[in-house]
Amino acid sequence: MGVYVGKYCYAMIIVLVLVLGKEVRSQLLKNGYYSTSCPKAESIVRSTVESHFDSDPTISPGLLRLHFHDCFVQGCDGSVLIKGKSAEQAALPNLGLRGFEVIDDAKARLELECPGVVSCADILALAARDSVDLSDGPSWRVPTGRKDGRISLAKEASNLPSPLDSVAVQKQKFQDKGLDTHDLVTLLGAHTIGQTDCLFFRYRLYNFTVTGNSDPTISPSFLTQLKTLCPPNGDGSKRVALDIGSPSKFDESFFKNLRDGNAILESDQRLWSDAETNEVVKKYASRLRGLLGFRFDYEFGKAMIKMSSIDVKTDVDGEVRKVCSKVN
Repeated sequence: MGVYVGKYCYAMIIVLVLVLGKEVRSQLLKNGYYSTSCPKAESIVRSTVESHFDSDPTISPGLLRLHFHDCFVQGCDGSVLIKGKSAEQAALPNLGLRGFEVIDDAKARLELECPGVVSCADILALAARDSVDLSDGPSWRVPTGRKDGRISLAKEASNLPSPLDSVAVQKQKFQDKGLDTHDLVTLLGAHTIGQTDCLFFRYRLYNFTVTGNSDPTISPSFLTQLKTLCPPNGDGSKRVALDIGSPSKFDESFFKNLRDGNAILESDQRLWSDAETNEVVKKYASRLRGLLGFRFDYEFGKAMIKMSSIDVKTDVDGEVRKVCSKVN
């Protein structure tokens, strides 16, 4: 009996170590992590992002999406930045990712300022924050101290959210990363400055069912507009703003689009039809925004801090890459 109890207790200890390990790693992040080792780190990232933004404002949603895709595979460890035939960049959901050159530029400047100190994962998290701020969105303090991962595999990108996902699937994918339904709706609000290809939603316009009709959840007037932007035999790679009302401004209009049947992606529009996600969408879309502190700009920063803490690497299981596109 004593041996059995001993084995049972040992197994419980192992489980607790695994569960608490993630919590401990996330707590290693802190505001001002580089205040002594590289005081100009955040300002260098900011000026780099700003320089690219000035010449191409669409880089903002690119950087935001890059950070999101990084965190959902192997955690927020810069693994999406690694190049290779079998690396994450080669996965189908990642083929349209943008902003790598911004991270590379910031890294090169930081290596001159303080070699081997600032991780690529932290640069990506800071750049995502700055891209939102430059798009008239909120800003927040980014806890730093992440290390860069050494593993990047395309096959592990299969859990990334898809435009075809049901709300139930979206909830599960976010839950698997420690994010709840409120985080799901809030983080998808990033689509207020995003873009997508006609290829990813044209089926909603012309071939939604076997009879070839359109998705009935699209408002009639918006359907006409979308058909003009994406004709049936047009260029599938043509880019369309996910928030046509204010495509370059980070605001609540994305949620009003969901309410009015003006969402581009089917997965976004489905948030309006699910009872749980509908409640969050309605509060963000309401004219009474800010009631009880339920403001999108405030909640988005909180959700980003939570997301950017997913499975962060420490000195034990990570490194500070000299070049973001390859391990040391």
